[in-house]
Amino acid sequence: MSAKIVARSAEKRFQTRAGWMTALRDFDLEVAEGEFLCLVGPSGCGKSTFLRILAGLDHATAGEVRIVPGPDPRQPLANVVFQEYAVFPWKTVLHNVAFGLEMRGMGRREREAAARRWIDKVALTRFSDYYPAQLSGGMKQRVSIARALANDPQVLLMDEPLGALDAQTRAVLQEELLQLWEETRKTVLYVTHSIDEAVFLGDRVVVMTAHPGTVKTVIEVDLPRPRDLSVMATPAFAALTGAVWDALRDEVRRAMAEQA
Repeated sequence: MSAKIVARSAEKRFQTRAGWMTALRDFDLEVAEGEFLCLVGPSGCGKSTFLRILAGLDHATAGEVRIVPGPDPRQPLANVVFQEYAVFPWKTVLHNVAFGLEMRGMGRREREAAARRWIDKVALTRFSDYYPAQLSGGMKQRVSIARALANDPQVLLMDEPLGALDAQTRAVLQEELLQLWEETRKTVLYVTHSIDEAVFLGDRVVVMTAHPGTVKTVIEVDLPRPRDLSVMATPAFAALTGAVWDALRDEVRRAMAEQA
């Protein structure tokens, strides 16, 4: 499959009070078209920095980081779903989900019809006229995911999107997210601290080193699709999560030692 996301010898440096700090160094990665790739690593290793560069919210200091554009120049390259509930508090669920389509110039009737389809897919039909203050955290994040998918981006960038949710809600949304991905087969780059989540969702899990971040190893997730939460009770799942932790353990310790 052709590469949709490409990073070659990428580097990101920041100016701090103590001098220059390197967040990413010699970072190389390719994500295939339609792949669900999960990125894990210790805190401060540059996972979110890489995602922000891809999203165009920051830039690499050196090297190459890019999304390979598709044939339709009207289709957005990427949309981002953050951990924080990035919904507009003054807009209803319907108008939040339709926002990207409105910015692209789609007519009201067409964009609201498209938004309602995605609201149905994330099981918020009864709440389309509610405001974010009237929703739970899990519902707000469903709105964020629906808004991103309704905009039909070529790549979906997700930065700990379920990290702030309670365990039960998080498990339900993991399954729902996989179901939506099965329908769309968008290219997804998913940043998470959860090893279980990375293995459950991903086609591959990329393990990053402690700061400065680079790719330490890539673990193929050969669990069959479609998946549901029952796969977490299998020996194959346990073996994969164990392999990720074996690769990650020393990096977490090193990151903690540097922060002490």
